[in-house]
Amino acid sequence: MSEPQVIEDILQTKAIPFLRWTGSKKWLVSSCIDDFLPVNYNNYHEPFLGGGAMFFHLNPSKEVYLYDLNDELINVYSQLRDNIENVIKHLRTFANTKDEYYRIRSMKCRADHARAARFIYLNRTSFNGIYRVNPQGNYNVPYGKRTNVDIVTEENLHRVNSILQGVNIKQGEFSKALNNIRANDLVYLDPPYTVAHENNGFIEYNSKLFSWKDQEKLANMIKEIDRRGAYFILSNAAHFSIRKLYQGVGKIKSVSRYSKVGGRNKTRGVFNELIITNVKK
Repeated sequence: MSEPQVIEDILQTKAIPFLRWTGSKKWLVSSCIDDFLPVNYNNYHEPFLGGGAMFFHLNPSKEVYLYDLNDELINVYSQLRDNIENVIKHLRTFANTKDEYYRIRSMKCRADHARAARFIYLNRTSFNGIYRVNPQGNYNVPYGKRTNVDIVTEENLHRVNSILQGVNIKQGEFSKALNNIRANDLVYLDPPYTVAHENNGFIEYNSKLFSWKDQEKLANMIKEIDRRGAYFILSNAAHFSIRKLYQGVGKIKSVSRYSKVGGRNKTRGVFNELIITNVKK
């Protein structure tokens, strides 16, 4: 079978998220998100891209705008869209060992495709897939000791490349998405959770990433999205302060999830989160 035919066969299967991502909404898209979606919408916008679970689930057919503040993450998506073969070729040179992990973690890559391959490798072989950097901006997550892991996942990366064709991928803070949002568009927003809900232990760390002032700015942005006649779906922490912040803005529903992420066993278990939306069903 020829190589083009092999790739064509690969693309017949739906692309899935290729990163392990803290706060991923895989659980949401596999359980209940379809209950909140509008019947029809025009363009799609996601200002907090992260692992992209919602984007991959929806596979929007019209114009798509994906944003994230993390420039390393945005480089990965851009390189998978524009330079897939070089990313895969570079990934194949890495080995999943402790020594190799720390060697690659400490290296500096100049080429964008090499930076993307390094990011994917570290994500798949690190502890819990956490993205964390020190004050100097250096990735500092320890080795995850995951011995049976496919570093490359070549077939899925080809599917990812296909779904990203024609997609607008931009680095920047969330409010930049307003530049392109129009009536009947759909905007999905999943910010880092600022408040501690039900003893979630990530409050202190996340508050540095996304402050309460950011939450207030986001609430004002969502009011503007609604004013423009676009649809919004926001996932956020189940906390009284969030309910108060969004009182009178769309409808609020609590949904349950199981969390496997946490530094202490007592932080793991079933938690509630909020879905806030103006989609009428």
